[in-house]
Amino acid sequence: MSWGTALRAILGIALLTLMDAVIKAQMLQHPFLVALFMRFAMGGLCALAVLALVRPSLPTRDSVIGNLARVPVVVVTAGSFFYSISVLPLAEALTLSFLAPVFVALMGALLLKERFDGRILQALLFGVAGMLIMVWPRLQGQVSGAGLGVAAALFSALSYAFNLILLRRIALKEHPAIIVAFQNLGPALCLAIPAALVFVPMTAADVAAYGLAGALGVGGHLLLTSAFARAPASRLAPLEYTALIWASLLGYVMFAEVPLITTYAGAVLIVAGAVAVSRR
Repeated sequence: MSWGTALRAILGIALLTLMDAVIKAQMLQHPFLVALFMRFAMGGLCALAVLALVRPSLPTRDSVIGNLARVPVVVVTAGSFFYSISVLPLAEALTLSFLAPVFVALMGALLLKERFDGRILQALLFGVAGMLIMVWPRLQGQVSGAGLGVAAALFSALSYAFNLILLRRIALKEHPAIIVAFQNLGPALCLAIPAALVFVPMTAADVAAYGLAGALGVGGHLLLTSAFARAPASRLAPLEYTALIWASLLGYVMFAEVPLITTYAGAVLIVAGAVAVSRR
């Protein structure tokens, strides 16, 4: 994996983490379904603008089928994750989602026949150990009122991993702009009716915030899609851990959130595993 590919992935993750923070702020004012719909609706508009700019070739029949198959997975992944950040501190929810790289590496080996050597296994073991340390206080009931949020974050990690595996198959053959357009417009259409049932009036500032979230989401996914087209899923998976840095900073600045010490203790193990696998 080249440095350019790694930087694409890291920047994409940073943009998506900032998008998460923007949506978390909006969910303090608007119903969950409305915020979720607006995220994809604005993302869809941004994706259409990108399509008009780059004008890629029309997708093939197989590409359309593959992208449409991802739509419900994207809805489930985003829905469960955004619910988790609505009830958990941003850094903790992102940290719980770090199980996704574990699942990505495993699925990459099983479904994509990517190389799975001892150092990847070592990184996965470190990752699981780190995750157990992070989740332990909540599992023991030392932090109240967030059990469902923890479950939602873990479920999102599993579905996100499956989504990335599907993405890896499509990204090898399809233009990133096409993939991102399906990834935003499809969920927006699926969520339009449920969101309309609970829709509330919005200010211009609200619309601008959702527009920013849409642009950040499209930019982040374009970078990640491009990275996954250039490197195996198992090699890019550890870079997901950089989200903890952005989530900690954004959570503190925007929501005055201070993560538990176990969050960082577990992160030490995860980073150790990431370093091991990056030295392959």
